[in-house]
Amino acid sequence: MSWKSAIKQSASRFLGRLGRHMFGFLDPRKLDEISAVDQATQVLLALHYRHLLHERAPLPSFEDVHFRAFSQNGEDGLLLFLFSVLGTTNKRSVELGASNGTSCNTANLIINHGWAGLLVDGSQAEVAEGRRFYCEHPNTAGHPPAFVHAWLKKENVNEVVGGAGFRGEIDLLSLDIDGNDYWVWEALDCISPRVVVLEYRTVWGAERAVTVPYRPDFVGEHVGGGLDYAGASLPAFVKLGRRKGYRLVGCERLCFNAFFLREGVGEDLFPEIPASECFGHPAAQHQIATQQLAVAEREWVEV
Repeated sequence: MSWKSAIKQSASRFLGRLGRHMFGFLDPRKLDEISAVDQATQVLLALHYRHLLHERAPLPSFEDVHFRAFSQNGEDGLLLFLFSVLGTTNKRSVELGASNGTSCNTANLIINHGWAGLLVDGSQAEVAEGRRFYCEHPNTAGHPPAFVHAWLKKENVNEVVGGAGFRGEIDLLSLDIDGNDYWVWEALDCISPRVVVLEYRTVWGAERAVTVPYRPDFVGEHVGGGLDYAGASLPAFVKLGRRKGYRLVGCERLCFNAFFLREGVGEDLFPEIPASECFGHPAAQHQIATQQLAVAEREWVEV
């Protein structure tokens, strides 16, 4: 046996023991018991996922890998899982609608995994707070992410993103601006993200492909107890994604954010799923049953 083969076998045995000790025997579902996962644990977890892939063992489902470090729900766990298995190209991310950047989908990757990020928000106060946070955080003080104040619309999104130095291939785009989300994603072409995370309007379910009509100054409205008059339905994003070369591969547990992969990225590992699989949580079913009629009275555009 060559020395390289011996090292590989030793590493494989070590990672196997590590995975069984920390996460159960090929069973990462114990993560459901964790509300926040620190940096060291995330590194070990990423190694565990890569070990499963290397050993051609069954990978966990989206349902099994949720955790929250900085994201609103379980998106941090889903993104760590995806990039552990898919790998990265340049660890560059863009988040449109980042608020103050401390509870969003790219913060964990920036803070705990050394990614270079662009964060954009329409609130000057939120941007100022976010800049202070990243300039003071020990993990990012030396190289904080770019944080830009801008009201995003289809006429300026490429100027804002490209002007901040983000063009071409990136690993991740997250879009949640509670307004012209559909129209902004349609117009955005200065970057080519491998993974896209989009917030969708759960209230419409899996049938209607609709979006709010485009107005540059559109502001989302609360209807029926939620911010439901904004953005677009998941079928609308699925149709747009196909035109742009993306497929739907899953959603986070509470059915707010959908995950898309670009053509040619992980197709053997993450096949396309139907939109109907992204409305299984009881909260989503309740929202559809109780709020859809009120939302339908507003103006929507079929796409």
